[in-house]
Amino acid sequence: MKGFVYIKQVSDSDKLKNLINTLSVEPSYYFLRSFHAVSGIRRQLPEDFFPGIAGQMFNYEEELRWKKQALGYELLLLSRREAAPDLGFKSICHKEKPIDWEICDRDAYLYNMDETQFPKGFIYQGVDGKDILPKDIPIAQRYFQDLATATVHFVALTVNSDKAEPTPNPSKEGNRRQEAEGRRQEAEEGIKGS
Repeated sequence: MKGFVYIKQVSDSDKLKNLINTLSVEPSYYFLRSFHAVSGIRRQLPEDFFPGIAGQMFNYEEELRWKKQALGYELLLLSRREAAPDLGFKSICHKEKPIDWEICDRDAYLYNMDETQFPKGFIYQGVDGKDILPKDIPIAQRYFQDLATATVHFVALTVNSDKAEPTPNPSKEGNRRQEAEGRRQEAEEGIKGS
């Protein structure tokens, strides 16, 4: 299956948050890092950690990673579908040619809640903010392999499609992806009708 890898820079946390909301589908999970702690894996964006020094949002469609830089945030989007052009992402290229990526999903395993690597414990929270068991998160890994070199360059977290079907988040009005899909379908119907 074909994959897509993009980069982008945003200048502030408001633009980052808007992009996260645009890319979010249900179910999405979040993991943020600060200098002194990690958020754990949560179903809602943890406002007490956001934006942190780094973080990620992942769902069945893609993983968005961000890292604080001097002039804003550096973003990496690892996706199973092309990013909408109006989002402003640029493909990672080699010698000015976009790299062809192949993706493959594999099982993943989560940390135990009492993992000693995390002195304050590792948190897993559901939509309602209540703790959930790691086994209740349908997590998987998605490998991004360069077709030309057969090298795996990225491993993204994703939601296991066998356990969770992606559905648009109804609380996100004006979802650009839904609008783009609607325009594409209208154009196809117009072509068929002529």
